[in-house]
Amino acid sequence: MKLVEYTGAPLARRAGAKGVIALAGNPNVGKSTVFNGLTGMKQHTGNWPGKTVSGASGVCGDLILVDLPGTYSLFARSAEEDVAREYICFGDSDAVAVVCDAVCLERNLNLVLQIAETAKRLIVCVNLMDEAKKKRIGIDLALLSDRLGVPVVGTAARDRRSLRSLREEMEKCASGGIPRSGIRISYPPVIESASKTVEDALSDRCSGLSPRWVSLRLLEGDPELTAGINEHLGYDITSVPEVAEALASAVGLLNENGLSRDRVRDSLASSVVAEAERICEGVVTCGDPHTESRDRRIDRILTGKLTGYPIMLFLLAVIFWITITGANYPSELLSDLFGRLEKQITRLFFALGSPEWLHGVLVLGGYRVLAWVVSVMLPPMAVFFPLFTLLEDLGYLPRVAYNLDRPFKCCGSCGKQALTMCMGFGCNAVGVTGCRIIDSPRERLLAVITNSFVPCNGRFPTLIALISMFFVGTAAGGLSSVLSALALTGVILLGITATFAVTGLLSGTLLKGVPSSFTLELPPYRRPQIGRIIVRSVLDRTLFVLGRAAAVAAPAGIIIWLTSNITVGGESILSICAGFLNPLGTLMGLDGVILIAFILGFPANEIVLPIIIMAYTAQGSLAGMEGLDSVRSLLAENGWSWITAACTVLFSLFHWPCSTTLLTIKKETGSLKWTAIAAAVPTAIGIASCIVFAAVARLF
Repeated sequence: MKLVEYTGAPLARRAGAKGVIALAGNPNVGKSTVFNGLTGMKQHTGNWPGKTVSGASGVCGDLILVDLPGTYSLFARSAEEDVAREYICFGDSDAVAVVCDAVCLERNLNLVLQIAETAKRLIVCVNLMDEAKKKRIGIDLALLSDRLGVPVVGTAARDRRSLRSLREEMEKCASGGIPRSGIRISYPPVIESASKTVEDALSDRCSGLSPRWVSLRLLEGDPELTAGINEHLGYDITSVPEVAEALASAVGLLNENGLSRDRVRDSLASSVVAEAERICEGVVTCGDPHTESRDRRIDRILTGKLTGYPIMLFLLAVIFWITITGANYPSELLSDLFGRLEKQITRLFFALGSPEWLHGVLVLGGYRVLAWVVSVMLPPMAVFFPLFTLLEDLGYLPRVAYNLDRPFKCCGSCGKQALTMCMGFGCNAVGVTGCRIIDSPRERLLAVITNSFVPCNGRFPTLIALISMFFVGTAAGGLSSVLSALALTGVILLGITATFAVTGLLSGTLLKGVPSSFTLELPPYRRPQIGRIIVRSVLDRTLFVLGRAAAVAAPAGIIIWLTSNITVGGESILSICAGFLNPLGTLMGLDGVILIAFILGFPANEIVLPIIIMAYTAQGSLAGMEGLDSVRSLLAENGWSWITAACTVLFSLFHWPCSTTLLTIKKETGSLKWTAIAAAVPTAIGIASCIVFAAVARLF
């Protein structure tokens, strides 16, 4: 299956394809799960709005399916809603399949009715029928189909067998076997009269668009939508004399009745809601409408004022404890395995009579750093990512965003920044891209600049390794892993606190403004699919991050070995560079080698600690790596203390974003200025915090 990113332009039809079907729907209705089930692709799905900001296309038999971003309405208010609206209204799809949530069908019908006014053909997929059954909600699909005048299919997308009927309806629709929707929403008489005036003037000038729909959009006066209509038609429709005259007459009629364009939009939206209510009467039945749902009872605890934050911190600490405890033994095994393999490779090199410098470059340089990356990074990621994905699959992460909404508002930002911060735990570049869901340009910049304050998955192994080596050995038994988990949780909280502080500072200086409001839907709690969690966390996250780190690790190891063995004036290049940076490093509680490692780790944060190890090893301090104990001994031999470790943790938390993140920031903001600020702000905080911490620690 081929994945194609869609960002607004019509997708080219493929040879042999019978038709193009667009998948639309509200966030959290299982739309991407339906897409995956029909195409066999493994698109990642998330339980928060805005997760998908660009669409993706896949092949289902002879059909092309386009997975559009989740949207509540065609009255676009954000980037992802704008992308969805543009394709639905002006794309080249033969039909739109709207995926609805069976548990809250009436609200989902608002989007169905809006799309019905413009789509060529329409299919309604009522998904999550299994959850509706659990909640004793009954849905008369036949009656709903009769009232809408379009095919209605019930599905439970996690069971692919339930998608067969949907696929059959799509194939019928693509072949023209399904007529256009005949549903017509009734608007207030004055709006109907004004719309009819413009509709008559439009005549046959709409080029495939519904004249009624175009007339209503012109009466609304949305400049972006009007521009989209004109772009689709190839000329300015309002410049046609007959249309301009009719539009002026219609607007005058509306004004005479006290209807400004804003009030026209509100009236249109209210009419859609009323129509959805009418259609749902008798279609949806509840077994016991007075019974409080299980989800809301759980939410009272997980999002409560007194319990929400403690539970959030407790779960975070538990995840880190399991990660640290579960990663120690596999890490030692892998380190031992790679150590023995290094000896065999060395024997092979000498047996082949290879020069010593070649062995040094490839084995002591590239291989050794690569071995460290795999042995120390793989076990923690293999434990952490499934656990984090489990919380995501359960639907808990949106509750975290809900809990953090008020603090972000107090900092002068939008609560949606909490969503982008959660994305940043996986990858800061993804978190930056996710900032598109924030409507306000000012608040979007705040989220972009501060996203790197939460450590991404590339920094977790370094943090875990340093904490395990320097802050765990003081306790015996299981208490050590508990303390280590608490320490890592504290580091994460420090990053979150810095996010709040810098957001508030920027809101009061460079990016002043009033915080906006937003609606966050809390999705239902869903039973996690363990198999998919493992596959997604291992393939999409663990191996992806490990592959990226490995691709950079070997070249970095080679560079370190060469710079430590090529001399200038009797001194190695590495020593010269380290000596140049050493005064600043010492002031920060570090040394020159550590600063060099952060500079060389610019392409990927994952390789910072391996470069430090390699730099020390290349100078002859240690012949091989035999687990964290040997690494700690190596670091101690090179002057490390707990202060050095703590300052390295601080600078790992606060320093410039990786190259991928900065390139993403440049792409998203289109500004070198804001990209530079996004790099300078965390770096300045990192340098200042290290200097202050080192000075205070040395006093005591």
